[in-house]
Amino acid sequence: MRRLFLLRHAKSSWDDPTLPDFDRPLAPRGMKAARLMGAEMARRGWIADLALVSTSVRTRRTWELVAAQWPAPTCDARFTDTIYEARQRDLQAEIRKTGDRVRCLLVVGHNPGLEMLAREIAGPDSDPAAMQRLAAKFPTAGLASLELEGAWSDLGERSARLTDLLRPRDLD
Repeated sequence: MRRLFLLRHAKSSWDDPTLPDFDRPLAPRGMKAARLMGAEMARRGWIADLALVSTSVRTRRTWELVAAQWPAPTCDARFTDTIYEARQRDLQAEIRKTGDRVRCLLVVGHNPGLEMLAREIAGPDSDPAAMQRLAAKFPTAGLASLELEGAWSDLGERSARLTDLLRPRDLD
């Protein structure tokens, strides 16, 4: 069994309208939410072997704040431009490249790609409450937890089981 976590970046700041989208930092609310999510992941033992992180400022900072809540040593992180505002099929292709030694993978990225990916790969045996939360909204700092059998290269439509969708408001 493999575990896949899809983490949407935390709430970003729009205080400086001159900044390009890629360079937007986290808002104070986003920093708090990222720390909460990281602490909850640690409490549940949801520590990834590898994190694939978009190179945008807000995703990198989200990752740093989440990982800081985990017991040391933290997992390896790979920063990749291909996750920045990626479509669901691009995210899926990136995940399929993951090596067999990785049992638990975290992807820190953006919507709508993460939400579309979660909806596509979640199979019929997914948790109904988690599916309902996913259908309503995949919020900033939201975390989808999925399980899948087989290799990462087997990831496809309805091939995983959505076990949970954590939202920052559930942890506050």
